[in-house]
Amino acid sequence: MAQSRLIRRVFKAMGSPCEIQVFAETGAAAAQPIAAAIAEVARLEARYSRYREDSFLSAINAQAALGGAIEVDGEIAHLLDYIEACFIESGGLFDVTSGVLRNAWRFHEQRAPEAQEVEALLDRVGWRRLQWTAPILSFSMPGMELDFGGVVKEYAADRAAATCREAGAEHGMVNLGGDIRVIGPRADGAPWRIGIRHPRDPTELTRSVELRAGALTTSGDYERCIKIDGVRYGHILNPLTGWPIRRLASVSVVADLAIVAGSAATIAMLKEDEGPAWLRQLGLPHLWIDVDGATGGSLAAVARI
Repeated sequence: MAQSRLIRRVFKAMGSPCEIQVFAETGAAAAQPIAAAIAEVARLEARYSRYREDSFLSAINAQAALGGAIEVDGEIAHLLDYIEACFIESGGLFDVTSGVLRNAWRFHEQRAPEAQEVEALLDRVGWRRLQWTAPILSFSMPGMELDFGGVVKEYAADRAAATCREAGAEHGMVNLGGDIRVIGPRADGAPWRIGIRHPRDPTELTRSVELRAGALTTSGDYERCIKIDGVRYGHILNPLTGWPIRRLASVSVVADLAIVAGSAATIAMLKEDEGPAWLRQLGLPHLWIDVDGATGGSLAAVARI
């Protein structure tokens, strides 16, 4: 019997560098599951990208802008149910209607908005300002907007891994811009070793995690940020205030699903000082690093420092 070897495919999706690694006896044997997984990621990007005028998310936002309503299919209904659950669990901090705050926070301009710019948008933020009863999503006021950026890439990692497995891959890993979903252990049964980057030094790893199954995702304040007069402003915005979170620099979470790990990491970031305690209560393995460099968490069961 031929020995399995690692086949790696690098691609770009959802604005991020991505890769899929699969163990197979031949390149041809790996080609089908990798191609199927990449096609699934492309399908989801086409459906949920806010940058594409032909995406279904753009169709939703066209109705949101008018204060209208739209019927959604089962997949989107499932995502909206999950998003609503995250909104409730987070006490209103995980809110996909907060994307409208981008109109004030234009990070590419290297400036912070005036307080009145942010304040003027807050009336259009709030999950409770829309009505969701499957399959109808309706908006009670015009000018709102949804952004699925907090769930879609993680959901895509889960779907890519499932598609890969359905196409015959038993040992592999999906990495969508740092959102990791393991398909199974390496061919010899060994775990995958995954590094967690330092939030202030992209060349340094703070921890390495060994996974045979499940997912690891990290939420950090470093993906898009500006520094003005010595003050750092990150891209994770509190939807209740309209301003960036200031306490935690990064949170990494391990869970069975990437969508669960990702939303848990984001909620912890949004909870700021209360984030570490909330993560402990949640019971998922995690690592947090605050803006002063302090660390904490419970990755010991799955990590090798």
